[in-house]
Amino acid sequence: MTNKLIFFDHASTTPVDPEVLEAMLPFLKGEFGNPSSHIHSLGQGALRAMDESRVAVASLINAKAEEIIFTSGATESNNLAIKGITGANHKPEGKILISQIEHYSVLNPVKTLEKQGYKVEKIPVDKYGIILTDKLREMLSPDTLLVCVMAANTEIGSIQPVAEAVEIVKSYNPAIFFHCDAASAAGWIPVDVIALGVDTLTLSAHNFYGPKGVGALYIKNGVKIQPLLEGGFQEKGIRSGTENVPGIAGMAKAALLAKENMEKRNVHLLKLQERLWNGLEKKLKYFHFTGHPSRRLPGHVSFWIEFAEGESLLLSLQIKGIMAASGSACSSNLRADDEQGLIKSHVLEAVGVPQDICNGSITFMMGKDNTTEEVDYVVETFPSIVERLWAMSPAYADMLNE
Repeated sequence: MTNKLIFFDHASTTPVDPEVLEAMLPFLKGEFGNPSSHIHSLGQGALRAMDESRVAVASLINAKAEEIIFTSGATESNNLAIKGITGANHKPEGKILISQIEHYSVLNPVKTLEKQGYKVEKIPVDKYGIILTDKLREMLSPDTLLVCVMAANTEIGSIQPVAEAVEIVKSYNPAIFFHCDAASAAGWIPVDVIALGVDTLTLSAHNFYGPKGVGALYIKNGVKIQPLLEGGFQEKGIRSGTENVPGIAGMAKAALLAKENMEKRNVHLLKLQERLWNGLEKKLKYFHFTGHPSRRLPGHVSFWIEFAEGESLLLSLQIKGIMAASGSACSSNLRADDEQGLIKSHVLEAVGVPQDICNGSITFMMGKDNTTEEVDYVVETFPSIVERLWAMSPAYADMLNE
């Protein structure tokens, strides 16, 4: 097994499915037209591909094709939703509510809006990372403009009660907008915008076996959005710029495959998840799972271990040919203020993990092509890695001597 790299980091990205690549290739070769140049045949072909792709992506989330705006990815989609809604529906000193564990592409745009005068409050979560809906109800007020709650968190795997949260918000005031970042959930679990009742929802192609650099924003008919980018009139003027036709075609194929194969994939992933979860739990001491034990993304196992530092665990796993994650992929570039280590995870802090452990978590997220043999190899290999790090830990030695 050591000659093969085992990819258990599907939380950060997924490999492009061969059928997705095949769907993209024509638009990287002969069918290179610009969909805005639809007077001639090459442009018409590109425009037709865009229309078909919009239908396919919409079908993944039970939306209408005209409600899909293509973007460069989840970060742009989240920014477009948050800044676009507040820009088009400006409410002086309005309030924005977000969950404590949102992605940085939600946290940081909201910080910018806070500097512009908006009031921002964070909805607390329980020990599993699930928002406290009673607290959400209490936090709503006449000046609330926007509520943001993600569909699922890649760091701890927990799936949020979005439909319940939307019902609470809309029952209080139907005019409050609700945005959902579903980049980590769509393509893995059923996401139905009608059932959820959201106003906007973010999608990311590379999270469900599509290409990087392409995503989409669902905008419910009737919701006004102020564009971030001004230029031509592509995407109904909401997102100007020549469209990434190859990427969009790839995203469409990935969406169709995800919808068609989701149930079968998840049966496989849940078996792997249970095997890995039980195997690690039996072999390790001072071991703490994070996230909800059952209401979580399929194939996702996350935890922290006392007396073992996450970065060292990751490096040791890599030496053994195992690729995993510690915290969010988008936070791994950040350093603490003293530049002595990785920044603490705001997600782990929110669920009550001790502060000195918040950069010591591990996330394994398996994908459709992972195998039971790979899981067994990780279960056999990981305990010896932990024990070696314990042997070098002064804190572990102090604990043994107590």
